[in-house]
Amino acid sequence: MKFCVVGPVYPFRGGIAQHTTLLCRHLSEKHDVEAVSFKRLYPSILFPGKSQIDQSGKGVSYPALPIIDSVNPVSWRKAGNYINSTKPDAVIIEWWHAFFAPCISSMLSRIQRAKTIFICHNVLPHEPKPFVKTLTLMALKNGRGFVVHANEEAQILSSILPNAVVAHTPLPALDVFPSKNVSKAEARQKLGLDGRVILFFGLVRKYKGLIDLLQALALLKDLNITCLVVGEFYDDKQAYLTEIDRIGITNSVRLIDEYVANEDVEQYFVASDIVVLPYRSATQSGVVQVAYRFDRPVIATNVGGLPEAVQDGKSGYLVPPENPVELSKAIRRFFEDYTESKFTNGVRELSALFSWDKTVKTIEELGASL
Repeated sequence: MKFCVVGPVYPFRGGIAQHTTLLCRHLSEKHDVEAVSFKRLYPSILFPGKSQIDQSGKGVSYPALPIIDSVNPVSWRKAGNYINSTKPDAVIIEWWHAFFAPCISSMLSRIQRAKTIFICHNVLPHEPKPFVKTLTLMALKNGRGFVVHANEEAQILSSILPNAVVAHTPLPALDVFPSKNVSKAEARQKLGLDGRVILFFGLVRKYKGLIDLLQALALLKDLNITCLVVGEFYDDKQAYLTEIDRIGITNSVRLIDEYVANEDVEQYFVASDIVVLPYRSATQSGVVQVAYRFDRPVIATNVGGLPEAVQDGKSGYLVPPENPVELSKAIRRFFEDYTESKFTNGVRELSALFSWDKTVKTIEELGASL
């Protein structure tokens, strides 16, 4: 088949750009794939981070035509006309935020005959905003088929589009992080760590529940845990610093407020004993697959698609959301029962589920059925 994939690719940073890039690479092993990307993703006034560009020295790339400007309607029409002129069998749209609804809707209105498949990372945004359902429907009503990565997302999509043709496949591993086979001892020496270490990794936003993890740590002072918080703050950093000071865990928390380059990711996971995802809401999270990539178990909340990726007692533990007491109990249980190999087999068995072969096959089957 001939595919046109629409979405951000490297050098844009973040999980969506990584997914789009890897999707094109894997899909192109069997099909003709062209990528149409953005020349401007977010206007700077709407972007809370320091940069939209990946500063990694080792980025995974795919050739793409960067012609879409998210806030320029002229570029939407040009992109739609261009895609239509290439006569693809199917157009694959990466969907993660209602902000892009006018842009996507305008482009798709100019594409004839091609099957339109949306890959929905988040059917609706994590943080509720006015008119998001209306905007979401504006874009998604143009789709003929949809791919989701969590059962809960399939249900949300069906509530918006009752007749939607939906396929479910796990979020594939975003394997863009090179490994130097660093040992735990080497990683800890480089980072100046010892003892018990837990990791919170990724952009800091309210829905990810970091505040709940900090409050759980206050109940674990006797264990002398170091909590690495590694990721750029999209929330008010000072509010977290104030809470850390208030509950008396200043010496237990190390904040690395930055977007980590691909080649530096390994050291944080390898240095840690376990990765913690205290999310208050979730669709899925690529952090789980990165943890598995480096043989690290995960404590996660029982929300969204996380229970589909983390098996309680096998690859880690599941706890209720917004519950620092239960989260602290799970962390304590982990360290009381801790052995380096306790979860190794479970982690490796589950990591095999997140293959790109499954994603490609799902798209092929969905495209053939439409």
